[in-house]
Amino acid sequence: MSRRALLLFAALGVIWGVPYLLIKVAITEIAPATLVFLRCAIAASLLLPLAAARGELRPALRRWPAVLAFAAAEVAVPFLLLPTAERSLPSSVTGLLVAAVPLAGIPIARLFGRPQHLGWSGVTGVLVGLAGVAVLVGFDLPRTQLGAASLMAGVVVGYALGPAIVARFLDGVPSLGVIALAMAFDATGYAPAGLVLWPARIGAGPVVAAVVLGVVCTGVAFLVMFALIAEVGPVRETLVTYLNPAVAVVLGVTFLGEAFTVATAAGFVLVLGGSWLVLRRPALPPASAAPLGPGGLPVPAAASRSWLASVQLPAGEPRRASKNRTMSGASSRGESCACGQSCPRPR
Repeated sequence: MSRRALLLFAALGVIWGVPYLLIKVAITEIAPATLVFLRCAIAASLLLPLAAARGELRPALRRWPAVLAFAAAEVAVPFLLLPTAERSLPSSVTGLLVAAVPLAGIPIARLFGRPQHLGWSGVTGVLVGLAGVAVLVGFDLPRTQLGAASLMAGVVVGYALGPAIVARFLDGVPSLGVIALAMAFDATGYAPAGLVLWPARIGAGPVVAAVVLGVVCTGVAFLVMFALIAEVGPVRETLVTYLNPAVAVVLGVTFLGEAFTVATAAGFVLVLGGSWLVLRRPALPPASAAPLGPGGLPVPAAASRSWLASVQLPAGEPRRASKNRTMSGASSRGESCACGQSCPRPR
């Protein structure tokens, strides 16, 4: 990677590892629904004008039902369940459990008619990842927190379902337009509950946490992600998945005094190791199957040729892409890249 790519990679890893700590701080005085409203409203106010100025909003509006489904699966449900779960769970544990998203992507891809050929490494990855989740939930959490842990299953499924919706229904639609419109949909939908549950008084800490979540961890995060994809391509961009949980654990232990137990360490290794095995591509995809993108979702037909070309590039020579990215990684010149887990995933 170039120096610019490394800086973008580190920035995105930190930006998407910080939300678990900020959510923990914000929910001390702000209801989860109000926090979702604030986060989405702030992000929409930043992204909508930019998407409109770049002419990327109108194509997304043409497919508003699919954008609405994406907004529900990828943002509305996870953004509500995550802070609700963090009322009981340590932020470090929620960050580790979210790392299991690639494992959930496998059955969801099959349900969408695009099953992944796992191979031995993929099957091993699923088993290892599930073992890691079992260690975290079974050994690191008391029974009183199992209900909150079950909410994290909804978060993981939502984050895995979003890319599947993109791959199936939003191929070729500009990314920024989809994300901006999704944030606007969610802000509108959560406005009634968010305003009704608005607290009479909010301390400085929760206010700062909510603003940073909206501005940095949602709005700015997408702009950084698009820049990183333009530098290294959507395949290498998914490597940031392995940095986020580490940041979440370090911040939770350092600033919130959360315990780092043997079970936490074992679960950390197993979940990330299993996700890595699942995301790892076989050397040669089977001829009868579509080429696979990151996270278990096949590359859309229009993107297959570009994906195969991208994996044949020599090391240190990443494909450069236009800044006008589509939800399948397509540039304004008509090039296409992998979709799957490289699709935008707010935390």
